Formats: sequence, C-alpha cells, structure tokens
Amino acid sequence: MNMGPFIHEDFLLESECARTLYREYAQPQPIVDYHCHISPRDIAENRRFENLFEIWLAGDHYKWRAMRANGVDERYCTGAAKPYDKFLAWAETVPYTLRNPLYHWTHLELARYFNIKELLSGETARQIWDCANAQLAGDELTAQGILRRFDVEIVCSTDDPTDSLEYHRQIAQQNLPTQVFPTFRPDHAFRVEDAAAFNRWLGKLEAAANVHIAHFADLMKALRLRHDAFHTMGCRASDHGLDTCPAEPCTEHQASVIFDKVRAGTSASAEDALKFASFVLHYTAQLDAEKGWTKQLHLGALRNANPIAFRTLGRDTGFDSIGDWEQASSLASFLGRLAEERSLPKVILYNLNPADNYVFAAMAGNFQDGSAAGKIQFGTSWWFLDQKEGIEWQLNALSNAGLLARFVGMVTDSRSFMSYPRHEYFRRVLCNVLGSDMERGLLPRDESMIGRLIESVCYGNAVAHFGFPKPRKHEHHEALARA
Repeated sequence: MNMGPFIHEDFLLESECARTLYREYAQPQPIVDYHCHISPRDIAENRRFENLFEIWLAGDHYKWRAMRANGVDERYCTGAAKPYDKFLAWAETVPYTLRNPLYHWTHLELARYFNIKELLSGETARQIWDCANAQLAGDELTAQGILRRFDVEIVCSTDDPTDSLEYHRQIAQQNLPTQVFPTFRPDHAFRVEDAAAFNRWLGKLEAAANVHIAHFADLMKALRLRHDAFHTMGCRASDHGLDTCPAEPCTEHQASVIFDKVRAGTSASAEDALKFASFVLHYTAQLDAEKGWTKQLHLGALRNANPIAFRTLGRDTGFDSIGDWEQASSLASFLGRLAEERSLPKVILYNLNPADNYVFAAMAGNFQDGSAAGKIQFGTSWWFLDQKEGIEWQLNALSNAGLLARFVGMVTDSRSFMSYPRHEYFRRVLCNVLGSDMERGLLPRDESMIGRLIESVCYGNAVAHFGFPKPRKHEHHEALARA
C-alpha cells in the first residue's frame, strides 16, 4: 500500500493544534542562526558545491560515527575514497539509522534542498546523486542562494580573535539580504597547558592586534583590541567550548607569573592552567558586559576520547562524546562573582549531558536581575541532544524552571550549509509539544496567545536579546522583537 512520502506537510505534527501553530506562526518566521560554524569565506565567495558529497558529507562527523558503527571502513569516512563511493557508503548505511535522528535529518534535507522524496539507500543512491548534483550546478543552491532560499536573516559564524575578519568585510560590502556577523571565541587564550601551541597562537594574535605580546598585560590589551574590532564588524556575542566553567580564584599577579613561564616555553600544570583560564574567562566576560554582548558557554563535551583516532585523524572527526563532570558549583561561582561586580553580561548556557538539564535551567534563574527579559538563558539542545527527544527534554526543563516565552530558540551549530532544516525540525517539535498541551487542556486553546509565544521563540526573542546592528528586513518582526 502506498503510504505517501515519509517527509510530508504534517511531519512530527501529531494534532490539529500542532499543525495550525506550525503553519500559521512558526513556519513563516525568518531564521536567526546566532551560533554556527559555517565558513564566512564560502558566503563571501558565494561558493558553488561540486556534488552532494561536498555539500553534505565532507566534515560531517555525525554521519561518520554512524558509518563506522555500521562497519564502514575509514577510507569512506575521512579517507581517500572517491566522493561518489563515500556517498554510496553513506546511502547504504542510512537504512540502518532507523530511530537515529540522522534518518529524519537525511530525508528532511533531501526534501527541502532538492525536492527528493525517495528514501535514501544503496538502491536509490545513484538516482539521488544525479538529481541532487544537477540542481547544485544551478544558482539556487550556492552558499548565498541557500541563505536566500531558507530566509536566513542573520548568521553568526564562530571566529578566533586572530581572524582578520576579511571575509566578513567582503560580505558587508555585498549588501546581501542575510547579515553575517562574527562571534568572538578566544579559547586558545586559555590553553597554557601546551606552551608551544600557546606561543604559536600568540604570534598570530600579535599580528592581528598589531601588539607585541611580551607580558600578560600585553595579552589583555591584544584581546581587548580584537574584541573592539569584532564589535565594529557587528559581533554581539562571544562563545566558549569548555569541559566545565573555570572559576578558580586567580589574581592578575598569579596569572602574570603563569604567563611568563609559558611564554618562556614551560607548559603550565593542570592546576595553573585552570587558574589562568579562570582569570582570562572572567576578563572576557567583563569585556562582553561593557559592550552589551552575550556570552555563550558550551559545557560538557568529552573530546578526543579515542587516543588512536586522535593521533591518526586529529580533532573533530567524530570521537567526542558526552562528559559527566560536576558543573553546578563552578558555574555558580563564575556567574556569582560577575554579578557581585555588576559586570555580568547576558549569558546562554548550553549543556551536553541531559542529566544536567535541570541544573542549567535552575542556574539561569539564579542570576536573572530584572535588567533584561531572559538575560540568562538555558540554551537550546546541543550536539548529541539536538534531536526530537533532546529538544523535548530541554523545552520541558526550561518551561518548568524558567520562562519558555523568553527563550531565544534554535541554532544549527553546524559547519554545513545543509543544516538549515534543523530550524524547521525544532519548530515542528516545539509546535507539537505546545499543540499537545492545548489538546489535553494543559494550555489554553488560545491560538493567538500560544502563537505569539511561538513567533517569539522562533525569531523575535533572538533579535531582541542580541541587539544586532542594522535594521531588520521585516517590519512586523521588529514589532515582535519590541513586544
């Protein structure tokens, strides 16, 4: 019996209320992708992708993990196999991903980018490859074409302080419908446990800031100068990827002593590295507060867990997982000290361990100070949790411990231009949760009231929270942000 396409207009929408909420309130909203890792160069140069492998599989450690689990040799993941052979290995893996979110994402992406409704498998691989590649040869699916197609209003890339921001300047001069802003990610400034790597990075920072860095005060000056430069380019957020939030007491003198040793070539001990990171993170938070930025803390990833893979393949190749560190006390110390100094910036807390959902959701409530609605955010589901169940868990914890109506919503957190349906996926899950509550009498059956919440979570709250420069392109969404 023909059951119709797997991806259909009511995908994930299990009630009439959910379907109405999605179509009337969520679906029309532009995308504000305030945290991702896509390449500004690709946008500036309007990159054209040669084939489906290049746009969809290259660099995708989610797919690599599934392929390895399915017994696929590494040459088809990160190795030297030909692009089609890698795609075929992925296509043959897809039928084994049932109940993994990759099955949903794969078919949603094929449908939204290429209008391909067939299920991907080894049998359909060649047909889908040819169909997708033919469309990639046109102008609709270049880097800029994709941003237009998905109505992406704002993109925030993730950038080291040493980045010249040249591609952001090129984009700004092109007057695209999509605004592209950098995000300040100074994590290399913390990593004094490896003196050689730290000193190499300092050389890049010297060049970017035009400052000779001989002493710790020079490092602080260089970071401030780059922070200023990022702000000029529209940056309104910093970002950090950390195991836990470093919050050890450390004076400027102690940080300076540690710096001098590392600058001279001696790697810091674990204890000194934690102190140094605590001081520098606190300093960057003060800079963020001065400029009204948002500090994003991505906490809890256990990275490079497989030592053989790390030695042979390097970082970001699919061998990271959820960590189980204690998070609450150090996070409270970090936020509390800033609050005492009246220098607590807006903050988004992202956790990776679902056991910490309520820890993070409750922690956000400890530091709301009335200066701004939703000043401290329990951030959206991230990495291993950005699937249906994980999104529902995050929404439930946030709703129970905070204010869902002030939530700044979803991000792609992706390096791929094929990830924009993640916003649709989130919006469908959000509407399904709220629609189900309406159907069961747990929320009022007031479509307009629930609809306003959905519009705010999908778009307006993020615009209001970050305060990005330049006028928005939709006046009615400006009104939403002000509301």
